[in-house]
Amino acid sequence: MGKALSTYFVRAGHKVFVLTRSPKRPENGIEFIGWDGKTIGDWSKYLEGASAVINLAGKSVNCRYTEANVKEIFDSRVESTRVLGEAIAACQRPPEVWINSSTATIYRHSEDRAMTERDGDLGTGMSVNVARAWEDSFFEAMVPGVRKVALRTAIVFSEKDGALPRLMNLVKAGMGGAQGTGKQMMSWIHMEDVVKAVAFLMAHKELEGAFNLAAPDPQPNAEMMSVLRQAMGVPLALPVPAWLLEVGAAMIGTETELLLKSRWVLPQRLLEAGFEFEFPTLPQALKNLGE
Repeated sequence: MGKALSTYFVRAGHKVFVLTRSPKRPENGIEFIGWDGKTIGDWSKYLEGASAVINLAGKSVNCRYTEANVKEIFDSRVESTRVLGEAIAACQRPPEVWINSSTATIYRHSEDRAMTERDGDLGTGMSVNVARAWEDSFFEAMVPGVRKVALRTAIVFSEKDGALPRLMNLVKAGMGGAQGTGKQMMSWIHMEDVVKAVAFLMAHKELEGAFNLAAPDPQPNAEMMSVLRQAMGVPLALPVPAWLLEVGAAMIGTETELLLKSRWVLPQRLLEAGFEFEFPTLPQALKNLGE
């Protein structure tokens, strides 16, 4: 997401500074500024007068949920958000808007109805606890006059990285059938619509609070895998039961929650605000990403 957003804003004529633990020389009009995500340093001066601050910091959840990994997942999100809040509060000319990552995983496992920002039920468990602490840290930050937007992002589809290449590898290996029961809902969004939505939220100064970043076409897992197989020209595939997913997840160092939790999320607030998706349906998105 960070690379896609940086590229978009540079092309739109903005100056982009990226806060990173591994700074490097400028490239493609982007400057990389060192920070540790925990303490205020020289990096904070780049917040002065900024049009926007977009915080995407956080350790990947594509790992085993060991005690050490869970602590790093939690701390990397909450601490980076906390220190950004402190730095913004100290600005003489604070950013106009602060956009902070969150996750659609904040909602409960849902196979009975869709979750929206207004009537969605928050869930329980490790991932939800992280998400809730993340948003609490964000919304509790005292930054008067700064508009806040939290991005409750669903699974992001991109041709280069993320969930889609991994799902495609399963299809290529003949295991692109339903995963688990296949009834769990999978909310998703095309990377281009993520970028477009962030730009939309920046431009519309009346919008604040939490927004679901998800296409308006969530699918049951079995149907999503079927559409993906069709797009790839693979007619048949074996289903993958939950027990086998557990074994496979342990072997490759990840968790089955990423596939088995039912995330049924709709972008109610974006649609009400007039946002138009470039890729509103799954076949459209897969066709584009496969071209």
